[in-house]
Amino acid sequence: MSIPTSLKDMIIFLLFFIFLSLFFFGNEAMIQMVGISLSEDGKTVFILFLGIFLEALPFLLLGAIASSVINLYISEKMIARLIPKNPIAAIGMALVAAVITPVCECAIIPVVRRLVQKGVPVHVGVVLLMGAPILNFIVLASTYFAFNNKMEIVYGRFLVCIIAAIIVGILVYLFFGNQNVLKIQKEDLIGNVQVNRIKGESKWKGMLHHVCHEFFTVGKYFMIGAFFASLAQVYLNGSAVVQAAESTFKGTAVMMGLAYLLSLCSEADAFVAASFSKIFSVHAILGFLVFGPILDVKNTFVMLSSFKLKFVLFFIFLVTAVVLLLSIFAGNFL
Repeated sequence: MSIPTSLKDMIIFLLFFIFLSLFFFGNEAMIQMVGISLSEDGKTVFILFLGIFLEALPFLLLGAIASSVINLYISEKMIARLIPKNPIAAIGMALVAAVITPVCECAIIPVVRRLVQKGVPVHVGVVLLMGAPILNFIVLASTYFAFNNKMEIVYGRFLVCIIAAIIVGILVYLFFGNQNVLKIQKEDLIGNVQVNRIKGESKWKGMLHHVCHEFFTVGKYFMIGAFFASLAQVYLNGSAVVQAAESTFKGTAVMMGLAYLLSLCSEADAFVAASFSKIFSVHAILGFLVFGPILDVKNTFVMLSSFKLKFVLFFIFLVTAVVLLLSIFAGNFL
């Protein structure tokens, strides 16, 4: 017998409330009272998990709000007028949109999903998905403050991101074209029902209902990814990482792997990357700064909840290869 979706959401919400209570008010006695017995490593994982989740919480909410606004207020006809018919010009429009969209890597996925549902070509959505977490002014500011003595990394990060997004966008267009890459979810039917039939007569109430639904749908998968990311931060073998720094290719690949596992928010990852800059080459730092905001543990789970497996695997392989090669190539000139 399957558990109703509403009950699953209630369980997730209850667990989150318990985690917050323990994090802010808990002590050893309280932990023992709820039956949790953690080692020192376990406690570290627990704190890191909450840290990752709390860091991303505002951006997840922002993404849910943006997704709801798109769903309720932006029509297919409006989108059709804004998106150029030419596939290359449409990619340029997506890059412009990415610059003015201060949304992190997890929060942008439901936004892109909603846009594709509204008729935006999938290759345009992919460019926005890759560009928005890096090209916005918040990330520009944080990268500048982290590397103000190495401006070549600041420029390199954004240049590599733009070129990678264009290449991946073109290849997605060639391989997928107008194919449907979205998973069909029961909840999608909610978006096709008139707002006043969802929640009262007010459109604002309907929007609030949709924001809550979108937030908890994405949040469930984000919590799973955040947990695995916290495990990686505790049990990662630091010595093996340092040894790989001697090789440009291995060092870049390892830093990209670190970015994937650590799952840092793009607004903060530049400061972590700066701490590695004395050990790793410019190539590796660029790989870390570009790959992490596009793909990491937590947003992979979010993508799997929204897109078909075939498309997600293709996207992961393509982004990994393109960012790796571009980071190594760009690093030779910086």
